[in-house]
Amino acid sequence: MADLNPMNMKDWEIAAAAEEQMKTVYELAEEMGVERMELLPYGHFVAKLDFINILKRLKGRRDGKYIVVTAITPTPLGEGKSTTAMGLVQGLGKLGHRAIGAIRQPSGGPTFNIKGSAAGGGLSQCIPLSDFSLGLTGDFDAINNAHNLGMVALTSRLQHEFNYGDKTLARKGLKRLDIDPRNAAVGWTIDFCAQALREITVGIGGKMDGFMMRSGFQITVSSEVMSILAMATGLEDLRKRMGKIVLAFDKRGKPITTADLEVDGAMTALMFRAINPSLMQTIEGQPVLVHAGPFANISIGQSSIIADRLGLKLADYHVTESGFGADIGFEKFWNLKCRLSGLIPHCSVIVATVRALKMHGGGPSVVPGKPLAKEYTEPNPALVERGIANLIAHIETVKKSHIIPVVCINHFHTDTDDEIAVVKRAAEAAGARVAVSKHWALGGEGARELAEAVVDACQVRHPKFRLLYEDDLAIKDKISRIASEVYGAEGVTYTELAEQKINAIQADHTLNQLGICMVKTHLSLSHDPSRKGRPKGWLLPVRDVLLYRGAGLIVPVAGDIKLMPGTASDPAFRRIDVDVKTGKVTGLF
Repeated sequence: MADLNPMNMKDWEIAAAAEEQMKTVYELAEEMGVERMELLPYGHFVAKLDFINILKRLKGRRDGKYIVVTAITPTPLGEGKSTTAMGLVQGLGKLGHRAIGAIRQPSGGPTFNIKGSAAGGGLSQCIPLSDFSLGLTGDFDAINNAHNLGMVALTSRLQHEFNYGDKTLARKGLKRLDIDPRNAAVGWTIDFCAQALREITVGIGGKMDGFMMRSGFQITVSSEVMSILAMATGLEDLRKRMGKIVLAFDKRGKPITTADLEVDGAMTALMFRAINPSLMQTIEGQPVLVHAGPFANISIGQSSIIADRLGLKLADYHVTESGFGADIGFEKFWNLKCRLSGLIPHCSVIVATVRALKMHGGGPSVVPGKPLAKEYTEPNPALVERGIANLIAHIETVKKSHIIPVVCINHFHTDTDDEIAVVKRAAEAAGARVAVSKHWALGGEGARELAEAVVDACQVRHPKFRLLYEDDLAIKDKISRIASEVYGAEGVTYTELAEQKINAIQADHTLNQLGICMVKTHLSLSHDPSRKGRPKGWLLPVRDVLLYRGAGLIVPVAGDIKLMPGTASDPAFRRIDVDVKTGKVTGLF
């Protein structure tokens, strides 16, 4: 580690050097207390864990301390939440504690686009980087295939129902479902940012080429199957949820599920290996569980309940990650994941950077791929002060859950003592512990202050955990409470389509207690990514409402956000390659 200098090395170069000294998965498993037959290796340095048998064996063991990592509203560059999660695990290790991290597997969309992978950075990364970034143990392939198999079942059934009469269908063992081709609930999935596939027409050709209808693609991580993987408590629960997925509606408006199409069993068969979390490690050799996916702005965006249950049984401190800011990732962790799992964290780390606070204070636009304006690299405590309102909003959100907030100032080399002092004063005045962490530059040693603050917070007997809304609260009231108490909106507006869908959901009394999984930009507390800081005097516009019946979620879509992102003009794939002499992947970040 001593010869790895992040100031003059790229992240992938640091990862490649660190990988020369990696522990094998067998060494990791032995240190964790995982038995050899509970380890499912994928080569020497990556494995899956047989969570069923591990949890059965450790049933009586007391859980460790539970920490969730979230952040303030980020710049488009991200503020280092995954890096901080890795740094905190390493810092806890420096203090002599057994620590495990749980992070989300990166999507191919950002990996090959602008944001890059999500392994962390500098001296606080999850390795091996190329495995992590390029498919890992196949979970996303399984999600993609399971989702698209459902669409194959739907579209082929449409073709057969159109071409054959009831008697012919009956001879084939099929009952007419009377599917409405104009009312499909979902489209297809692909794990890239492919804006050209948002709106397509399928079935073009002759009678044997399928039923012609409008369709489209969404990115794989936004699939309901991904949300089910994150929220499932076990294989039996996964199987039940897979049969409840709504793919379309019949001509009377009745939902058509995967069970109606008799494809749910096969979809589960594609997913049954994916339910086991993958095992990797930090640069400093602590275990990291990788399970479920990112994009809390358009999905659940949480590392899985199963990974957290495993980490809590195997470690003194388990550090889990939720997506983007506390308004999105933490809110879903708090009101969806904790509600279902029954697990309550001891504290929440809120990652903040001087850079992001300057942006919220009125600094120039931050554009990926372009140099930062001088306001971000030169001292300007006044600009930081003007952006503090955004940090305070996220602290207040965490405090509403009665979870203890710990603000981590993720230190950049351009930060000054005066700028950091502004953040410290404001965060402490708002009732949060504060720590400056230099994990990017120094690894676990640089995260000691953060680790000490987290250990201290975990010793406090905190007030009783509080959810934001009750199960039986009306759908609009749940949405309104999130909009007002978390985002700071003065109210909510609905399109006619959204009103119709809410009314249809409410008509089925079995759906009224489902949780709310908002789709909203991550670049603002509001629905408008251009509104920085802590916007006032605005209304949240809900334009659509999706039903993820299998995942147990009602999904309101706010603003112009789409389930399929687009690829930029200077994507990361232009710099990714393979060194043909060594076989190593280069250019990942």
